[in-house]
Amino acid sequence: MFQVRIHGRGGQGVVTAAELLSIAAFLEGRQAQAFPTFGSERTGAPVVAFCRIDDQPIRVREPITRPEALIIQDATLLHQADVFNGLAADGYMLINSTRGFTELGLREFVTRFRPERLVTVPATELALKHVGRPVPNMVLLGGFSAISGLVSLESVCKAIGEKFSGRLAEANTAAAEEAFAYVRGQLREAVDA
Repeated sequence: MFQVRIHGRGGQGVVTAAELLSIAAFLEGRQAQAFPTFGSERTGAPVVAFCRIDDQPIRVREPITRPEALIIQDATLLHQADVFNGLAADGYMLINSTRGFTELGLREFVTRFRPERLVTVPATELALKHVGRPVPNMVLLGGFSAISGLVSLESVCKAIGEKFSGRLAEANTAAAEEAFAYVRGQLREAVDA
């Protein structure tokens, strides 16, 4: 079973990201579940959502404490909450930021992880460019597809099309596609370095 934990703030589409990741997996014939946990339901409050993907029926229902992947939609949470708790050394980490890990104050911390599984993505900027709103969730799903290979970009785009319609679906799909290309480029640079 592959487990993903998504951290962000209310209004950033954290719950929708988990839902669409599970839909993308389902479209590929896999089992999936997505659910959130949050305190006060208000814009800006910390939100955590979870997604499990497996080829077998998923029977567990509790929050994910040992994720294989983290998607962090808001870098302001990095030093305010224990967002990295439980992530194994071979886990994936995708952070919404225009800054690298050193600039985020994580240089020493990330040395215990596999560098080809760590990427920062300017997801808010890409969302503003394509969607016109600072909602990084679909952008990060495109990036997650590129870094993990867990679900295909095609399935992510189909899931977006099932949730949204018209111009909003097209804009979110374009944002996810650009993030996918961006992350692939970052990974190529990391390998060449």
